[in-house]
Amino acid sequence: MPTAPKQPQRLEPLSPTEDAFVRELSRVMVALPRVVDADIAREAQLPLSEYTPLMHLSEAPGKAMRMNELAAACSLSLSGMTRVVIRLEKQGWVERTKSDQDKRGCNAVLTDEGLARLERAWPTFLSSVRRNLVDHFEGHDLDSLTAALRHVATPGDTSG
Repeated sequence: MPTAPKQPQRLEPLSPTEDAFVRELSRVMVALPRVVDADIAREAQLPLSEYTPLMHLSEAPGKAMRMNELAAACSLSLSGMTRVVIRLEKQGWVERTKSDQDKRGCNAVLTDEGLARLERAWPTFLSSVRRNLVDHFEGHDLDSLTAALRHVATPGDTSG
C-alpha cells in the first residue's frame, strides 16, 4: 500500500474553536462505541464486537471475507479478529474455510443463522446510532462531514 506524501508540519497553536473540536471529537470517539455497544448488548444481547464483523460479512460478496480483510474492516488485529470469529463460530453464526486463492489463508463466512442473528439485532443498532449520533446532525451537510471524515481516515484519498 503506498504511503501518503509527508505533509509539512503546522506548529501554530490550535485556536479555541479548533481545540474544542479536537476535544469533543476525541470524546465522541470513545463514548459513541460504548453507548452503542451498551444498547445492543442490553436490548439485542449482541455486543458491538460481534455485530460489526457480522455486518461486514453480510455486505461482502458471497458473505465471505479473508480474515485479514475482516480484521482491517473491524479495526482489529488479526489475532483479535480470530478470537471474535472463534466466538461467532461456536454460536454457529460464522464458519472458517480455507481460501480458494492460496489454500493458506482463511476466510470467515457468514452462515444463514448468523445473518438471521444480525437481522434481529439491526433495529436496535439502527435506533442507537440514530439517537446517539445521526439525529444530532440534523440540518447539517452530512455529505461534507462524511467527506471530511473520510479524508481524515484515509489521508491522500481524493475520492470523497
